[in-house]
Amino acid sequence: MRTIGVFQASRWLLPLAAVALLAACGGAKQAAAPLPPPPLATLTVQPQQARREQSWDGVVEAVHQATMSAQTSGRVVELPFDVNDYVPAGAVIVRFTDVEQQSAQRRAQAALAAAQATYDEAQASYQRTAEIYARKLIAKAQLDQALARRDAARAALQSAQAALRESGQQLDYTVVRAPYSGIVTKRYVQVGEAVQPGQPLIAGVSLEELRVNVQVPQSAVDAIRRFHAADVLLDASGARRVPAAKVTVFPYADPDTHTFSVRLDLPQQETGLYPGMTVKTAFAVGEARRLLLPASALVQRSEVSGVYVIGADNGVSLRQVRLGHRFGEQVEILAGLAAGEKVAADPDAAALYLAKLHAAEAGR
Repeated sequence: MRTIGVFQASRWLLPLAAVALLAACGGAKQAAAPLPPPPLATLTVQPQQARREQSWDGVVEAVHQATMSAQTSGRVVELPFDVNDYVPAGAVIVRFTDVEQQSAQRRAQAALAAAQATYDEAQASYQRTAEIYARKLIAKAQLDQALARRDAARAALQSAQAALRESGQQLDYTVVRAPYSGIVTKRYVQVGEAVQPGQPLIAGVSLEELRVNVQVPQSAVDAIRRFHAADVLLDASGARRVPAAKVTVFPYADPDTHTFSVRLDLPQQETGLYPGMTVKTAFAVGEARRLLLPASALVQRSEVSGVYVIGADNGVSLRQVRLGHRFGEQVEILAGLAAGEKVAADPDAAALYLAKLHAAEAGR
């Protein structure tokens, strides 16, 4: 019986010893030192001053767009460019027949030569009369008549000179040149067609200078005037945006819609925008402190966004975050992070670090 008692006691003591050993191991695990810092570049999340924005749709339009009209009569003999063709500045876009204009210029030249001869004769006659009058050989009335003929001849000469300039201008009008480089959008005439002054010929736009016209509600106009800053968003996410070179707020509202027109001048750079397109615009209407992170620090898994967070024990974990507006290369963090936390600046490096760490633990 005594031997049985010892055996029974050992049956109870062994589990108790095992439990004590597990508890000791657990305590040792809890008391273990933090992991060494991971070899990762980190960013500390801190609130930053950023502007509050409101967005509206706008329409892209060309700063330089015009319809060229005829300034003289004639028949179209040359139309070098068609719709959608690129036209360099100064290129001939329409040429007319110039028979009438050439004839008018020759008549004006002949009239000018006759007027010049008449003036020269009147001037010489006046000088001779003045010399004779100085010797008291003729009456004052004869000198006055010579002076009047000289002045009339001078007026006729000036009129002939003006007529020659006008005929030259009319001749120049038979060749229509592009005032700036751009794209032909419409042709109103064809080769062989007779045109009259004022008739539309060809229309075009320049793609070098663009602007966006936006209709904004009157409740936002005061803030827009105060901050005078806006961006044009080039994609749906707002990651690509172009700051407006100039913001012009019209001083009056539309009486039907009660909205104000705001014009945003775009800088002269390649934006991928064309006249007639609709784009999103973001106007500064205030300021606020926001948690901002570079977009490069984010991890995108389908529709879920996250970041690799470096914990107080130097552990690395993937945490989901909720995003707000984009401000250039930075993204607003609405939820999931607190000020002072650290995140991995390179999510790919953080993912590789975790993969190596798990592989090492699996090997043990």
